[in-house]
Amino acid sequence: MGALPRYVSSSTTLHSAHWRRSSHSTGANNCVETAVADETPWAGLLAVRDSKTAAGPALLFTPRAWRRFLTTVTD
Repeated sequence: MGALPRYVSSSTTLHSAHWRRSSHSTGANNCVETAVADETPWAGLLAVRDSKTAAGPALLFTPRAWRRFLTTVTD
């Protein structure tokens, strides 16, 4: 089995993703959006994109890596 992808060059590749905006978002649109991918080969990965560039790239995280990231930035 190969390594999991770490990003998609266009978040529109994730056709069925339901994007959610950060609850810390402001009217200036300076935030990120997240979605759980449910299609192969990204199934189960968390996608993160810049809300200002909705069709731009998205980073992909495993659930464990995302929890570790959040723990690190909130401590």
